[in-house]
Amino acid sequence: MIELLKEPWPWYVSGPIIGISVPILLLIGNKMLGISSSLRHVCSAVAPFNIQFLKYNWKAEIWNLFFVGGILIGGFIGGVLLNNGEPVAISESTVKDIKAMGIQSFEGLVPSDLFSWKNILSLKGFLVMVVGGFLIGFGSRYAGGCTSGHAIMGLSSLQLASLVAVIFFFIGGLLMTHFIAPLIYQL
Repeated sequence: MIELLKEPWPWYVSGPIIGISVPILLLIGNKMLGISSSLRHVCSAVAPFNIQFLKYNWKAEIWNLFFVGGILIGGFIGGVLLNNGEPVAISESTVKDIKAMGIQSFEGLVPSDLFSWKNILSLKGFLVMVVGGFLIGFGSRYAGGCTSGHAIMGLSSLQLASLVAVIFFFIGGLLMTHFIAPLIYQL
């Protein structure tokens, strides 16, 4: 069983598991799946500030904090305890494109040429990790949710705003992949 857990799961197993979460959440009380809202819940619970945006009953959404906690624990179990030591399997064409941008390290879960503590102090690392992280956080709040919330829950519940958001997530991803990332990685 442990060997099965160490291998990547095929789409036809993991996809339906993600898909079944939507009707389950709707059946247990119209819960909306998403990750970005959990930061608001944490801030509302611990922030002593008098900010109107954080004044609401965060306890009604505590299930979301358990959900995020489960993701963190599952990520640790999968990435550390059950790690088979092999690099992430990506296509040869992707490896070729990434190498053309100057990234040569492919061991581990992410390229250490870019994602490491020593690289955060470089211009490239700062742009990717700090500025990029800020833009992702700001964008997910501005869009009213993150990619998982809009693409999984929003589209399945036929929300027009989620359709628009997902379309622009894809456009942004394509622009980043083909135009912005090559410029950043040349620094």
